[in-house]
Amino acid sequence: MLLFCLVLIFSVASLFSGAIDIGVSSLLAGGDEMKLKIFLLGRIPRLLAILCTGIGMSVAGLIMQQLCMNKFVSPTTGATIQSAQFGIALAMMFFPKMGLGVRTFFAFAMAVAGTLIFVFFVQRIKVKDMVLVPLVGIMFGNIIGGVTNFLAFQGEITQQLSTYFSGSFALIIQGNYELVHLVVPLVIIAFLYANHFNIVGMGQDFSKNLGINYNFILILGLSISAVITASVVVVVGQISYIGLIVPNIVALFKGDKIRGTLIDTALFGALFVLVCDLIARTVIMPYEIPIELVVGIVGSCIFILMLFYRLKHGKRAIRLGKKGRHREGYSHHEHRFCGYKHHHQYHRRQRGRMEVMDNE
Repeated sequence: MLLFCLVLIFSVASLFSGAIDIGVSSLLAGGDEMKLKIFLLGRIPRLLAILCTGIGMSVAGLIMQQLCMNKFVSPTTGATIQSAQFGIALAMMFFPKMGLGVRTFFAFAMAVAGTLIFVFFVQRIKVKDMVLVPLVGIMFGNIIGGVTNFLAFQGEITQQLSTYFSGSFALIIQGNYELVHLVVPLVIIAFLYANHFNIVGMGQDFSKNLGINYNFILILGLSISAVITASVVVVVGQISYIGLIVPNIVALFKGDKIRGTLIDTALFGALFVLVCDLIARTVIMPYEIPIELVVGIVGSCIFILMLFYRLKHGKRAIRLGKKGRHREGYSHHEHRFCGYKHHHQYHRRQRGRMEVMDNE
């Protein structure tokens, strides 16, 4: 409820912020037709695009982190954004006269393909270190980005493609943003399959024992994340860090279960993008800073603070009261899945598993 109220407050602030001063009284009076058009055709579509971007990218990052069992995996570090940009470059080169529909199709296809290839690489890594997995994604994304830049240079589309490399809401108006509404049904599907994503994240053998089709749920979750990311890239451009830091911050308070954290993650993602957008619009008003720059600065600072917290406290969740719901040192997700009341019993079970794996 607190997140919902904050999102509502900042949404109202976003509607009435900008280079042109638009007040509630002027809208109700209806005397200035130009301000009314700006409000209806510019401010409201921009707000909807901001909310869909924050919700979509946060949920996409949450799904990828759960399926890969790695808190550093996101559409940015999983080569999803770079793959979508590669698809847009292909559409511009081979179908230059086609409209937004062809670019969207190529972006969707390449985003899904790139994400699946990244997961294929990850599954072939025997030792899935917490840092090694995102490093593989970053290297793979850089390779795709290099190929994209080469094709853009050869096809002389570098300037056209540059708009997709830096996210901005400045050009969002009615008629060119509706594609991002695709986030809404995809988030609903993700909520319906949330428990399945949790089970698949526990491993292939664990999923088969519970009667879950591992490959189908894995492809479904990655496809949802890829399509959400591609729709945001096509409409807004590249926006990093949202899918990386928002799920991690929510997990510090709510644990790792998707069904219990998805709504909080979506609301906090929307709030995060709203705040960054307001900063971008007011720092050098009447000019505007690209949202990618603000999100990058704020997100990197938050990410560094989270790293220090993890180094000091490990996986300990933040307790909001004197008597928190969870045992100190462990998240709700760990206790729910292990079924133990005391964390020393959890440690004994984990040590037993490691000894069995070593013997095998």
